[in-house]
Amino acid sequence: MILSDLSIKRPIFAAVMMLVLVTLGIFSYRRLSVEMYPNVEFPVISIVTKYPGASPETVEREVSKRIEEAVNQIAGVKHVFSYSRESVSTVVVQFRLEERINEVSQEARAKINSVRGELPTGIEDPVIQKIDFNALPVVSLALQSGSLSQRELTTLMDKRIRKRFEGVAGVGKVEVVGGAKREVSVHVDPVRLESLGLGVNDVVAGLQSENVNTPLGRITRGGVEYPLRIEGKPDRVADYRAMVIAQKGGRPVTLGEVATVTDGVEERRTLALVNGAPAIGIDIYKQSGANQVEVVDNVRKTMEKVRRELPPGVELSLVRDGSIMTRQSLADVEETLVVGGILTIIIVFLFINSWRSTVITGVTLPISVISAFIVMNAMGMTLNVMTLMALSLAIGLLIDDAIVVRENIVRHLEMGKDHMEASRFGTSEIGLAVFATTMSILAVFVPVAFMKGIVGRFFFPFGITVSFAVLVSLFVSFTLDPMLSSRWHDPAIHAHGKRKGLARWLETFNDWFDRSADRYRLAIAWALDHRKTVVATAGITFFLGLALMGTLESSFMVDEDTSEFQVSFKSAPEASISETEDRLNRVLAALKGIPEIDHSYATIGAGDSGTVRDGLLYMKLKEKSARNRSQFEIERLVRERLRQVAGITFSIEKVGVIASTAKPLNVDLKGDDIALLKKYAAQLKELMYTIPGIVDISATLEHDIPEYRLRVDREKALSAGVSSNDVVMSLSRLVGGEAVTTYEDEDGDAVDVRVRLPEGLRENPAQVRDLKISVPDGAGGTKLIPLASVSTETVAATPTEVNRRDQSRLVTVSANLDRLPIGTAVKKVEGVSKKITMEPGYSINFSGEAEDMAESFGYMGESLMLAVVFVFLILAAQFESFFEPLAIMLSLPLSIVGMAGMLKLTGDTINIMVLIGLIMLMGLVTKNAILLVDYAKVLRRRDGLPRREAIIEAGRTRLRPIVMTTLAMIFGMLPLFLGIGAGGEGRAPMARAVIGGLITSSLLTLIVVPVMYTYMDDLALWLRRKWRGEEQRSNGGTGIS
Repeated sequence: MILSDLSIKRPIFAAVMMLVLVTLGIFSYRRLSVEMYPNVEFPVISIVTKYPGASPETVEREVSKRIEEAVNQIAGVKHVFSYSRESVSTVVVQFRLEERINEVSQEARAKINSVRGELPTGIEDPVIQKIDFNALPVVSLALQSGSLSQRELTTLMDKRIRKRFEGVAGVGKVEVVGGAKREVSVHVDPVRLESLGLGVNDVVAGLQSENVNTPLGRITRGGVEYPLRIEGKPDRVADYRAMVIAQKGGRPVTLGEVATVTDGVEERRTLALVNGAPAIGIDIYKQSGANQVEVVDNVRKTMEKVRRELPPGVELSLVRDGSIMTRQSLADVEETLVVGGILTIIIVFLFINSWRSTVITGVTLPISVISAFIVMNAMGMTLNVMTLMALSLAIGLLIDDAIVVRENIVRHLEMGKDHMEASRFGTSEIGLAVFATTMSILAVFVPVAFMKGIVGRFFFPFGITVSFAVLVSLFVSFTLDPMLSSRWHDPAIHAHGKRKGLARWLETFNDWFDRSADRYRLAIAWALDHRKTVVATAGITFFLGLALMGTLESSFMVDEDTSEFQVSFKSAPEASISETEDRLNRVLAALKGIPEIDHSYATIGAGDSGTVRDGLLYMKLKEKSARNRSQFEIERLVRERLRQVAGITFSIEKVGVIASTAKPLNVDLKGDDIALLKKYAAQLKELMYTIPGIVDISATLEHDIPEYRLRVDREKALSAGVSSNDVVMSLSRLVGGEAVTTYEDEDGDAVDVRVRLPEGLRENPAQVRDLKISVPDGAGGTKLIPLASVSTETVAATPTEVNRRDQSRLVTVSANLDRLPIGTAVKKVEGVSKKITMEPGYSINFSGEAEDMAESFGYMGESLMLAVVFVFLILAAQFESFFEPLAIMLSLPLSIVGMAGMLKLTGDTINIMVLIGLIMLMGLVTKNAILLVDYAKVLRRRDGLPRREAIIEAGRTRLRPIVMTTLAMIFGMLPLFLGIGAGGEGRAPMARAVIGGLITSSLLTLIVVPVMYTYMDDLALWLRRKWRGEEQRSNGGTGIS
């Protein structure tokens, strides 16, 4: 072969090529970012539109539906979701994965601008932004103090702490939860306002006109230029009381006459607790594409600096570190990689019994692994669990080519050839077969890398990393290994019978193996004499494997013990933040005394869509080694205790997991009538409660909130000179409150000045209706119009939110699963849902994880078929025949029985990782068969052996490299198989599937492939004879001889 001959002749050239690969690999490794999962960009955007004071149904009707209709016209839209809540519309547009997010965002903006005039006048401008599914806090900090008030602590955080973290490299956003932000409160007295003939709009206008600091220009005096500035803002909060806001009856009216001015705090809408104690939470998000581990390290360094600068009695602590699982998982996978490599080298040494030959073979491993970082860096990948797991699984693959090449070289050395000749001839003889086996591996990993759907995006780095590393291992096997074999003489090869100690014991083992190989001759001979029995046995084994596969349950991904989880809960729909806080305290009390909980971090109202009814409790557990119970057992205990807490609905969720929904099981009921949807959802919930393992069941729209509605009588309003906008503006200021201007504090920072009614009046709807609205009187003044005279009041129950999918109303029944695979849960829910009689136009579908699983399994099936086709085409090119490859292809299904048996034994389900393992097996199984069939053909063609003798001799000769490579792959994956370490549960099923399939396929292949080869050879011979016979008859009929 050209490469091997060149390397043998020019050893320095071969060494330089390896040094270049290693150097570039190390350089690339240092530039790789570290993440838990691959960076995957999903073309999904959200359009958030605020409509203050609007009910969910109003938001749906006037905002969400119109935006849906506009964006649904964009090419490439896959799904359109909308979530209409009180005062907020959120429309989420999911595009096909091949669409570019920046381009579709521009199109969406253009579509919304085209319908902007159709939207209500009271809305804020829609905000369009890309959804980052990695946008979870990487760090959460807590600020606490036993000496400072919450207001003082919040001021300290705003002035001295927040900006420090916002300036940390890689930090994208800092979100503060809890605390008490300073605010100047202006609580107007409606009675005093009425007595003076003023309205709230007059107060607002007066504040805005008087509370100003404005530059007016410049004046020059004595050759010196001075800026001129008017200072109308008070120096003290108390001075606001004397501020003139209007003129009535020829005298000025001050703010203090019509309102109470206090230096207070904003209305509390969020809350944070650490281990049950009040705190200010600081959730820190990283920038898109930033290195998670580096960002966390930078935040930790800044935190230590800030700690040293804090006043006495103030503590800043870290309550959640999103990088811990990433660090532990990566460290464990790296350890798995190293241990797998060591075990692989031990297997090589066991069979070769020479440390020089082991080094020559084993040097392929570090070069291939290090070189893989080159393609990872060049393609913008990160160092994550998927890429490192790819290398861990490929450890056995990366040394396969070197094993086969070195074993063949050693065999020729034992035949008496010198090192130069043995290296050249041994590599050349096996080269084409090694090349074909490597191509068969690429044939299965390349389709994995280019699968469609979400799973394809996540496994793209996996497939590319393995493919490149395998190509490098092939390159090393054809260059460095022959060169070292030709130059580095190995005296152990000819030391048979002279070894001592371990070498002597290994020689005894190899002698036993040689005797076993001789007995394998007899096994092949027997198989060739009983071909029908062998084929029948193989067929029975295949169907047995299929039957065993049918008994396995299915799931999307495997649950992992991450030593952390969170409880998401909701209080009653009408609950205030105080009520939700009371429920949270009850939750904390219920969970008190669980020894495995290290600490807790609770929030209310956090996040973009959080309300005062939404609570989130994060719980960090002690490390796995420090507790006797698993995370899943602790979650079950937490669930049992929380069921005793009245007034909440809750869900136990994973932390930091990328998913389309919070709960794994989601059942969508679609239709138009909300009442009917709620009825069907209630029936489905009752049926789901009867299924063991389905827990935390909830449904959207199951709780309505009471709503006071004021309907403006247009005729009365018109006659009174009042518009609907006048009513909206006045009530939004009086009830909702409005920050109309700012006060500059002692440090020059802006403090909101908020105008509204006192809390006691805001809580009483009857008193709200007694309010009067000020409107122009047409003579340059204002007049007061009673609100009750132009409106009617009704009390109604309205949904907390109205959800839609693809322009149809939707109610989703969702649930968690307590050790119940999603596939089994779906089947059981499908069964019970048939008991619900639904009207035409209503349907039940599964979404979330079940939908993702079905889609991903379909794409993986396509990849499996593509891999099989590619393997067949490579074999056809290798053997120059379309029949002989069938002998190998028909052996592929034999791996199923081993895979299914192993999964049954370990209790695993069929999941994404297992299916990737199945695809891998299609390439791995062919490697052994290629070595056997290829050498049989060589013996028939080169040495003229009859078919039977050639097959028997090929089996005897290739048994050693086949067993070596199989054991190398098995032991290389053994650390992954055991599932030890952080996240090990999720990685283990792939290795278990591959190892189980390899064991049975290797054993059966050694017997079945020789038999199938003879059948295919007979078929080819029969077809050739038939073709020649037809040709002769055709020639005889035409007189052509």
